[in-house]
Amino acid sequence: MTEKTSLVTQEMLECKGVWGNEKVSYPISESDIRRWAIAVYWPKTPPQLFWDAEYAKTTKWGGIVAPEDFNPFAWKVPTGEEGGLPFDLPGLIGGMILNGGTQETYLTRMRPGDVISSKLRLASWEEREGRSGLKLFSKYETEWHNQSGDLVKRTIGTTIQY
Repeated sequence: MTEKTSLVTQEMLECKGVWGNEKVSYPISESDIRRWAIAVYWPKTPPQLFWDAEYAKTTKWGGIVAPEDFNPFAWKVPTGEEGGLPFDLPGLIGGMILNGGTQETYLTRMRPGDVISSKLRLASWEEREGRSGLKLFSKYETEWHNQSGDLVKRTIGTTIQY
């Protein structure tokens, strides 16, 4: 019989709920939004809301907005490039790590001129015994805010480590 050993590290205990380094995007341009929409909707034409300023003025948004899945961090960012957590994932030091899924909640739409900041923290974890031994299910929370402090998006990602 195998002795159960916790996969939770002292670093995890100390860092639970602590936000990691912040990343800050370049200002979002209309061109960024248009190119993202073209790529996402290809080969179809993207909705006018994402590329036609005159049309977008007539919508409830009053101007061009980005698709909700737009990522201003898809290219190099000017500050906080390291980002991430203030500790190493224990599953990366030997053992296995699996993606357990992601849940995204979209709140405020991104617009041309917005500068988005992103931060990440270890929100919670749970250990469970499985057929292949002890498993650690960790939830990591990411928040994006615009320059006005409005919450743009919240992501909860789960990792499974054993």
